[in-house]
Amino acid sequence: MSFEEYTQDKLWPILVEAVHSLVMFPSHKGYTRGVILPEKPEIKPQELALRLQISLGEAIVILYELHEERKTDS
Repeated sequence: MSFEEYTQDKLWPILVEAVHSLVMFPSHKGYTRGVILPEKPEIKPQELALRLQISLGEAIVILYELHEERKTDS
């Protein structure tokens, strides 16, 4: 699925809220931004989830938010 498909789902806001409540979310997002994406910019959510040992939902939210940050920085 693409990010657009995920964000159009009616459960997307609930997933984002749940992920943002995770204590390690800011650290996982920062590590992904600083270490993982420079190494592998096209990493898929499933691979990120396995690499960080996090849920697929958290991986999707992290990659979506970082993708949106890069769009606004450009």
